[in-house]
Amino acid sequence: MRIGVFGGTFDPLHNGHLMIALEVRHRLALDRLLLVVANDPWQKAETDVTLASVRFALVSDAVAEINARIGETALEASDLEIRRGGLTYSADTLAQLRDADPAAELFLLVGSDAAAGLPSWKRTDEIRRLATTVVVDRGGREGGRPPADWEHMVVEVPAMEVSSTDIRQRVREGAPVEALIPPTVSSGIGRLGLYRPTP
Repeated sequence: MRIGVFGGTFDPLHNGHLMIALEVRHRLALDRLLLVVANDPWQKAETDVTLASVRFALVSDAVAEINARIGETALEASDLEIRRGGLTYSADTLAQLRDADPAAELFLLVGSDAAAGLPSWKRTDEIRRLATTVVVDRGGREGGRPPADWEHMVVEVPAMEVSSTDIRQRVREGAPVEALIPPTVSSGIGRLGLYRPTP
């Protein structure tokens, strides 16, 4: 079993996330691709992050929608880190997945913008031992890389200029976001009143 692990805050999930997940799953012939919603990301502990249960619900709805369109279980929403609780560390997540299926081959997806910062992550020796690191480059632009001695592979995906930060800002400003996020995420943001200024 080849399992891709794509962790993130997903605040909110956008079409760029889905494009990366689907492209890497296809290119690496993965059996499963997990979108792992962070509970309390340690690198964002001082920032205002939407409740994990809300973020997971939006990711779950979007994944169900795209799987229905494709006609197969292409992606899976995972609340593994939420159920575990506490600060979110990739080493813990990979160890938990390894314990659940010792024979599985794990692939940890990392954006090229974050790849150079991998040495600052917690328990990097465990991460390197438990999973193959997959650095995702977007649109032919080579981004950051792990240190020279950090074994990794690179997958290039089509460019899509969108970020969760930009989505939140656009919602605050009343700008359109419908072309940038899945319909279920758009309706969820509207229904829950997410990212709007506090009255």
